[in-house]
Amino acid sequence: MPHSQTSAPRDSQVGGVRLARGASPWLLPTVATAAVSLLRARRSGVAKAVAVPATALAAGMLWFFRDPEREIAQGRVISPADGVVQSIMPWKDGRTRVAIFMSPLNVHVNRAPLSGTVSSVEHIPGGFVPAFNKESENNERVVWHFDTELGDIEMIQIAGAVARRIVPYIPQGTKVEQGDRIGLIRFGSRVDIYLPEGVEVAVEVGQKTVAGVTRIDRD
Repeated sequence: MPHSQTSAPRDSQVGGVRLARGASPWLLPTVATAAVSLLRARRSGVAKAVAVPATALAAGMLWFFRDPEREIAQGRVISPADGVVQSIMPWKDGRTRVAIFMSPLNVHVNRAPLSGTVSSVEHIPGGFVPAFNKESENNERVVWHFDTELGDIEMIQIAGAVARRIVPYIPQGTKVEQGDRIGLIRFGSRVDIYLPEGVEVAVEVGQKTVAGVTRIDRD
C-alpha cells in the first residue's frame, strides 16, 4: 500500500527536533517573544524580566509539540496515542472501547491503529471539560472510521480542558499504513478506540501506551 502522508504539509524542525504539523499558531508567537526578549535583555530591565518566563514557555512548547520518529510495532491493532489507559468498557454492540488519556507531557500526534482507508472524518462541536472527567463524553471531538481487514474501526479524538483545537492531517478517502500520523490534539486530551467484537484487549487500565508501538489487541 503506498504511503499516505506524501501529499500532507511538511513537518517543521527546530534545532533538529521534529515538530508536529499544526503547532505553528501556538509555537511561533511564543518562540518569537522569547527571542526578542532575550535580544533586548541586556538593555532593558522589562525585557530581562520577560525573558526568563518566555524562554521557559517556549521550551515547554517545543517539548509539547515534539513529534519523534517511531519504529512501528507488529500486531493487528496498535495504540493511536501516547498516554495512559483510562478505561476499558464493553459496548452494547459487542465492541470494546479503550480510552487513552493524554497529559500535556505526552506526544500529542495520533497515529493510525491499523492499515486501511479513512472512510469518514467528522468534527463534532462540544465542551471542553477535563478529558479524564466522565462529562468529557460531550467534549469537542473528531470521529474517525477506518475500513480495515478487521472491518470498520472507530477512533475518536477528544479535546480536553486546554485543548481547543483538533487538527486532522488527512481527509476521507485517504489510504493509511498502520502507524501513519493522522492528526494532532493540542494539549491535554483523550483518544478512544473501539475494538470489534471478538477482539481481545491486551492492555490494562493504568498501563502506559506509546502511539505506533504499544499493541492494543491480543492474538
